[in-house]
Amino acid sequence: MQIKSAEFMMSNSDVAKCPKDRIPEYAFIGRSNVGKSSLINMLMLRKNLAKTSGRPGKTQLINHFLVNKNWYLVDLPGYGYARVSKSSKKVFQKFITNYFEKREQMVLAFVLVDCRHEPQPIDMEFMEWMGETGIPFSIIFTKADKLKPKALEKNLKTYTEKMLEIWEEMPSYFITSATDSTGRDEVLKYIDELNNSIQTS
Repeated sequence: MQIKSAEFMMSNSDVAKCPKDRIPEYAFIGRSNVGKSSLINMLMLRKNLAKTSGRPGKTQLINHFLVNKNWYLVDLPGYGYARVSKSSKKVFQKFITNYFEKREQMVLAFVLVDCRHEPQPIDMEFMEWMGETGIPFSIIFTKADKLKPKALEKNLKTYTEKMLEIWEEMPSYFITSATDSTGRDEVLKYIDELNNSIQTS
């Protein structure tokens, strides 16, 4: 897939106010500091489409970007992020669950995981919630450039083993790096294939 256009459409915290058109949506979500904004910018070949920040928890709204005029990339807040009061944190988490439960246009969620770390309970719990709620998702392992190939292979094996304690099979996954564009073609090809299958079904 070639990215011909990517434009910011809207931000809000109310799922009911999300775009009304029936264009397929792909949601990107992960823990704070997982490299989500950098990944989105890399996929779209844009430097500042999604705002990157050194401070975790920068994205606190549902952000819609229209790509190639025919699908939405949705940038969602991190689950379990830092420096947010408990009362407002609940609000953010609620609209994340609202988004996934109510947004019929959402085709697939990409759950971002930092490949350098061992499986984190919050990521496992979130994916378990997705499975129980019947939300389709794939995993995107980020920051692959930060590990040597052998270490990356070892971490992915550990992750797969941990997932298979709960899941019957490992969900589909992609290995990416925003620094050197690893995985870009694979992720976009997958979205393209899903879009084509929706149109033909």
